Amino acid sequence: MPRGLLYFADPMCSWCWGFSDVIKKIADDFSDQLPIRVMMGGLYAGAGTPLDEKGKADIREHWRHVAELSGAEFDFSFFEREQFIYNTEPACRAIVLVQQHEPAVTLTFLRHVQNAFYKENRDITDPAILSEEAAKFGFNPEKFSGLFEQAELIAETRKHFAITRQLGVSGFPTLFAVDDWGREKIGTGYQSAEALTVKLTEWLNKSRNKESEA
Repeated sequence: MPRGLLYFADPMCSWCWGFSDVIKKIADDFSDQLPIRVMMGGLYAGAGTPLDEKGKADIREHWRHVAELSGAEFDFSFFEREQFIYNTEPACRAIVLVQQHEPAVTLTFLRHVQNAFYKENRDITDPAILSEEAAKFGFNPEKFSGLFEQAELIAETRKHFAITRQLGVSGFPTLFAVDDWGREKIGTGYQSAEALTVKLTEWLNKSRNKESEA
């Protein structure tokens, strides 16, 4: 397998939003050596029950913790929404769609969708909203909406979720480094760019040594 990074995330995972500046810096610093493939985790894919007050309280606490640790911004007016179903599948599907058609902007689009949800309080469980956000990246809204409902895209999104489970990924963000000799988990949960840079540099050196000895 070509050398690179697998980034497991979910657009509606607050820790992934807190991690967005970190993964952007990692991409800026390492993309030539370690291209990043984004994998959708499906945090609450298929959820069908509206958030109750306890669910809102739990999520609010997560947001406060993420904001404190990472400096990420949140619009807490989200919690005034009534009957909100926290189904992360549509947003994940939109990321997979963009990855299929414009792979170079996948990470940027993920960050954009996160920003729309967390800072602008846009409902990214709504396919129409996702289509509007994709239009800002040059996608024709009608074409995007048509592709969004295709069975092949739904199946590919579910494949992302299945790979996530198969690799034992239970928390987001999670980052794996991969090469011809296998994969190594670099970390799960929020980490600083500095800490990840050290780990990735060490892993790259090991990978290159294996390559030179092969």
